[in-house]
Amino acid sequence: MSVLTKRPVLRWLVPAAAAVAVIGGGAAVATVAGAADPTLPDRSAAQLLVDLQTARLDGISGTVVQRADLGLPPILNMAGMLGDDNLVSLVSGQHTLRVWYAGPDKARISLVGTNAQTDLIRNGTDAWVWSSKAKQATHATVKEGSGDHGAPPAGFPATPQEAADLALKAIDPSTQVSVGRSTKIAGRDAYELNLTPRDHESLVGQISVAIDATEHVPLRFRVYPTASDKPAFEAAFTMVSFARPDDAQFAFNPPAGTKVTEGNQMLKDLEKSQPERAGKPPVSAEPTIIGKGWTTVVMAKLDQGTDKAPAEISGLLGSLPEVSGGWGSGHLFSSRLVTGLLTDDGRVFIGAVSPEKLYEIAASHR
Repeated sequence: MSVLTKRPVLRWLVPAAAAVAVIGGGAAVATVAGAADPTLPDRSAAQLLVDLQTARLDGISGTVVQRADLGLPPILNMAGMLGDDNLVSLVSGQHTLRVWYAGPDKARISLVGTNAQTDLIRNGTDAWVWSSKAKQATHATVKEGSGDHGAPPAGFPATPQEAADLALKAIDPSTQVSVGRSTKIAGRDAYELNLTPRDHESLVGQISVAIDATEHVPLRFRVYPTASDKPAFEAAFTMVSFARPDDAQFAFNPPAGTKVTEGNQMLKDLEKSQPERAGKPPVSAEPTIIGKGWTTVVMAKLDQGTDKAPAEISGLLGSLPEVSGGWGSGHLFSSRLVTGLLTDDGRVFIGAVSPEKLYEIAASHR
């Protein structure tokens, strides 16, 4: 069953995990979640899954606090990639998000930094990305009914609902689903649904989703690494309203002094400027999926015909630990939840598994 596929609205309801966010209110999350546990009518795991799938929602808005402690290599910070107003920053540290949703064609996420903010806005056929710090905005026209446009980059949940969807997609025989203790999130009663991998080779120990007892949408999303009671990733509403946001929340007029770029034209110009690369993917073939469930590994082969990687990227790769074995040699990226291996012969392996598992797969997939 895929709640994400059947209920597109859920993509926007996950507490800023999805988006994202581990928001700079780590203390707020602890305070809200620390309230006395409510007494709620018993609900089975199957009933809670049905609640998620059949939820009906006219709108939602609120503040999401996200916290990420993935154990990423410090070189990312050294490279200046994780500024607090940068969407990439959602993979590390604490962040605060404001979210508004009034349907698949009306959605807005605002990443609030110390002295700046970045907004992603979808309003009908108009999609905007705006950075107050850079004083730049990118506008694109999207097709009516294409509800995914204007959402955060793939892999970065912006709300607890979006993050929960990613977890719910993985429910199959490899997952044990159970009901945890009831709790309070943003002042609302919630059930806790726990997803535990049966495959002990996975780096994921458990995923926990707090579901609103009345509206049946995720209010908090947590991912725990194996053998740890501290979340590596958490996104939770600290304030939430289920009233439909006013249309004015989705209207965007670039502030004076903002440089506006038309995204559609920018892509066309990029293709014209690089005709030899137009239409060619960065990998030489479609990625290969190895294994299944929580220990799935994605393998891809880099296009060896491309020019040299930019100096910044080459520098980052060079800063990763060098590794070698019967499979060859290369560089290793590791964190509390994800491991990546880039071999010197252009193969890339990524999965929520140990380095040893990647080495084993690399040796058998040359």
